[in-house]
Amino acid sequence: MRSLRPGPGRGANDDDRILPLINVVFLLLIFFMLAGHLAATDPFHIEPPVSASETEPGDAGPVILVGPDGRVAFDGKTVDDAGLTAALAAPVEAGVTHFRLKADGGAPAVRLVEVMELLRAAGVRKVHVLTVPKAL
Repeated sequence: MRSLRPGPGRGANDDDRILPLINVVFLLLIFFMLAGHLAATDPFHIEPPVSASETEPGDAGPVILVGPDGRVAFDGKTVDDAGLTAALAAPVEAGVTHFRLKADGGAPAVRLVEVMELLRAAGVRKVHVLTVPKAL
């Protein structure tokens, strides 16, 4: 006949049995914290143009956004032309000369040229235009 009382190898109370479950929950929480990617959202929606280029722009350099209506954002904030020039002063003085331009595919080309001229006047030497790779 079997006894219903806990044997010598089992815990004396329910807390000992729930401790492994708590450990697994904490391990899953740590895994998802490390595997998850949190990123700030852009101030406005941008659909980058499609490109056949396979060049990787890399992750270096701050991102300047140009929306479909010509709005410009830098460092997560919408700025006007004077604000962009002022915002670029600090990184350029710190030695950052490479920037990434994430423009909407519907943004006016004239506005993109204006933004690039502002970048050049601020001392930016190289601009990577971000695009979406063409689907095969």
